[in-house]
Amino acid sequence: MRDGAANSVDTFRMANEYGTAIQLEPARRVAAAAIAEAKKNGWAMAVAVVDTAGDLVYFEKMDDTQTGSVTVSQAKARSATRFKRPTKAFQDALTATPDGLRILGIEGAVPVEGGTPIVAGERIVGAIGVSGGTSAQDGQCAKAGIDALLH
Repeated sequence: MRDGAANSVDTFRMANEYGTAIQLEPARRVAAAAIAEAKKNGWAMAVAVVDTAGDLVYFEKMDDTQTGSVTVSQAKARSATRFKRPTKAFQDALTATPDGLRILGIEGAVPVEGGTPIVAGERIVGAIGVSGGTSAQDGQCAKAGIDALLH
């Protein structure tokens, strides 16, 4: 196991190539599903969808969402697409061993769950970033957004 971390395989698994960047309508569908999951659970969230370069394609902030989540959701999405892995991989690596602290030195890497690459046809087309709840709640909403494209 690399660094003794149980999640090391997950940390380095996202080797997908980039594809054509996500367009506005699919980005809206991803965000809408994430927002629907948040509403269902009574959570106030900010949701960002970025393209393969990490540039914003779509953003939505629910009423009463903490203002800090605007920036955090975009940073999570940007981290997920630029590093080709969910931000939870960084979170897990950070907490797995003392060596995980090096994650904090990687510019742009966000070690907090809620950012997930969007993969279509085996290629990364962008990412979603969700912020406003706990890390697990953010991740749950991001997953709901991703699942909307798969079904």
